[in-house]
Amino acid sequence: MLTSDKVIVQLIVDQCEKHGIKHIVFSPGSRNAPLAIAFDENDSFITHVIHDERSAAFFALGLAQELKEAVAICCTSGSAVLNYYPAIAEAYYRSIPLLILSADRPPHLINQGDGQTIVQKDVFKNHVHESLNLNDQLVSDSEIWEIQTQTSKALNRLSSAWKGPVHINIGLDEPLYNTIEKTKNYARTISEIENDKQLSPDFCDEAREILPRSKVLVLCGQMENNERLLRELVLFSDNTNVLVLVENTANLQDQQFIHCIDRSLNQFDHNKEEYHPDVLITIGGAVVSKKIKTFLRNSKPKHHWRIGADFPEMNTYSCLSCSLEMTPERFFLELNKLKIEVNKLNYSGLWKKQDILAKDKIPAVIKELKSLSDLLVFYNLFDYLPDNCVLHMANSSVVRYCQLFDPIKTVRYESNRGTSGIDGSTSTAIGAAIANPSKIHYFISGETSFIYDSNALWIRPFPKNLKIIVVNNSGGGIFKIIPGPADSKQGPRYFEAQHSQKVSTIAKAFGLTTKTISNKDELMMVLPEFLKDETQVLEIHTNSEQNPIDLNYFFNALKQ
Repeated sequence: MLTSDKVIVQLIVDQCEKHGIKHIVFSPGSRNAPLAIAFDENDSFITHVIHDERSAAFFALGLAQELKEAVAICCTSGSAVLNYYPAIAEAYYRSIPLLILSADRPPHLINQGDGQTIVQKDVFKNHVHESLNLNDQLVSDSEIWEIQTQTSKALNRLSSAWKGPVHINIGLDEPLYNTIEKTKNYARTISEIENDKQLSPDFCDEAREILPRSKVLVLCGQMENNERLLRELVLFSDNTNVLVLVENTANLQDQQFIHCIDRSLNQFDHNKEEYHPDVLITIGGAVVSKKIKTFLRNSKPKHHWRIGADFPEMNTYSCLSCSLEMTPERFFLELNKLKIEVNKLNYSGLWKKQDILAKDKIPAVIKELKSLSDLLVFYNLFDYLPDNCVLHMANSSVVRYCQLFDPIKTVRYESNRGTSGIDGSTSTAIGAAIANPSKIHYFISGETSFIYDSNALWIRPFPKNLKIIVVNNSGGGIFKIIPGPADSKQGPRYFEAQHSQKVSTIAKAFGLTTKTISNKDELMMVLPEFLKDETQVLEIHTNSEQNPIDLNYFFNALKQ
């Protein structure tokens, strides 16, 4: 087998193979040529080539998200590296394992006016778990041994309890394209065994003391679907003083839970203490609802237990009292074993009553909508969405509208909520669809997010199992429905960034088949057809001015 003649490259490739990394996403360049040659010649790896580095990194994020394993990205030196940063930050805050392999100029050329040189050492240090800076001047066995140790420890972070991105920056001198026959394997791993922690006796005593007399709210943020956790959480929520609030990105669905948090919060006076929890238990990552954050910060639970290995000190609600670095499924398993008897506060029933009253009104409220608005689109999408698919949601208004309607039990919901940026959502959905061709993937986006990441449509082969819905409201629709921008004279130009671009024109330029609709009757006819036929992109033009009116009407009507 041929490989690069550079020992450092052989070592990195061997270490990646030993640590089970299979997918490598390349962006073309010259400085990373030794890595491209070595990975491509090794049949253990599946390589992808994506020209735009920002799109490539988000594509890799989608692969890793779907495969539930580490994926590597590799680029040339200079500004190419910096284009990775948005996806790296997203991976960091969502605990998704990405290995960044950045080729660099040799140290003697940095800051010397050579082409494509920037200072790449530790460039991602605030958003990676490990950062190594290596070069190709390995000459002794002791140096090789040291690099093997460093790389093994770094790559272990890709599969640790708190996963996340790892950066290896490699200074490579010319010549870059020389090859040799591979004769030696440089793989060496250092095993790290992590045990899931148990509840301490002191915490068990505290739980026995506090829980029987407390209103308990479990708030579930973004996470992978987890059947073990679901079973234990359902069992825990059999207690009537336990309320479980779940966003659809948590992928935890049960009739005992409340899934539409903002819809429920809309129904009652937030100052009423009977709705305030005494104990808050939080699991998972980002929470979309700003209203629940405000509610909890104002109601100030006496106790806040955060469960999970990632970001243990994150005090989102300004009331953190205990952080437990263990998996949520293990936490609730141990808690259920205590068999704590509770008094019948019926805290969950109080919230559920309000939620049911609101839910029952929705069909009649929707019937009153006369024009094609964003709200009508999302209501119908959830009505027609087929079972056993994956729904990818872009950020801003899209992911918020999706929280207003109860999720479909067999559907998995994904969104880039680590940093909540609009960049890269299309690339991520494409990566996920390619990683899991047995599932139909739907991606719904606003047109601003879609246009921003339009280079994603350059990715080939474009997955046949991905269908894209773009809601075109002629700008950043989120700024019409949040306080502040809607009342500013600068709103249309500076915040909404109003435009007249057609998504279908862009999609067709990349060779995709499209449909366009612009009224209510077309939506009812075309949407169910699109979800089943071979059209790749559906552009829906909604009434930009009517969108905030319909949304306000929706919440006001439910509350009456």
